[in-house]
Amino acid sequence: MRLAINIDHVATLRQARGGSEPDPVSAAHLCELAGAEGIVCHLREDRRHVNDRDLRLLRETVQTRLDLEMAATDEIIGIAIQTKPELATLVPERREEKTTEGGLDVRSQKNHLVQAVKALKQGGIPVSLFVEPDREQIEAAREIGADMIEIHTGHYANARAHRDVHEHLVRIQTAAKLGKSLGLGVNAGHGLNYVNTEAIAAIKDIDELSIGHAVISRALYVGLPEAVREMLRIVKGR
Repeated sequence: MRLAINIDHVATLRQARGGSEPDPVSAAHLCELAGAEGIVCHLREDRRHVNDRDLRLLRETVQTRLDLEMAATDEIIGIAIQTKPELATLVPERREEKTTEGGLDVRSQKNHLVQAVKALKQGGIPVSLFVEPDREQIEAAREIGADMIEIHTGHYANARAHRDVHEHLVRIQTAAKLGKSLGLGVNAGHGLNYVNTEAIAAIKDIDELSIGHAVISRALYVGLPEAVREMLRIVKGR
């Protein structure tokens, strides 16, 4: 299983003061040097954290894999095609949310999403859809031509009762198996931390985990390279 680090929250901290530090591009370099196998960033329409300059420099400097999270809008699709990330992950986006909340409703947006997927793939970019661990959504992702899915793990991460945690974990396991059976690559992420990641990392049908907030938060205490290495040990089962 691979570990990709989302560096959005480094940019969020920078934007709190409106200055130039901390630099998410420098953070991405440190993550890679510590062993991260991919870098994730979300270029939102309102540019609330990662901006166009960040994306341009990330594309020039990331040595592993750049995963661009994005809404399926004409502007961002055009930027993605110019930038050529190794992966474009389509996510729902609402201006009032603090972070991405829930997966895409692929089934009800098929006509729109199929055009977005087609445009990105014609631009030479593999496409992943951020979805709930739900059969209908995963099957719809395959129907519209997605190469991969990223399973939303937020409900699992937020569950507190043992029964609820187990129920959400089983849903994720079932969803990952279904995705693989349909020929899709399977990633997962959202809300994963140093306590709840181990069980997700044990799911063999998941190829990659995308983790950001927990690692950036941990870095305040131990430094970014060590925070990445600690998460790598969990993901790799070391």
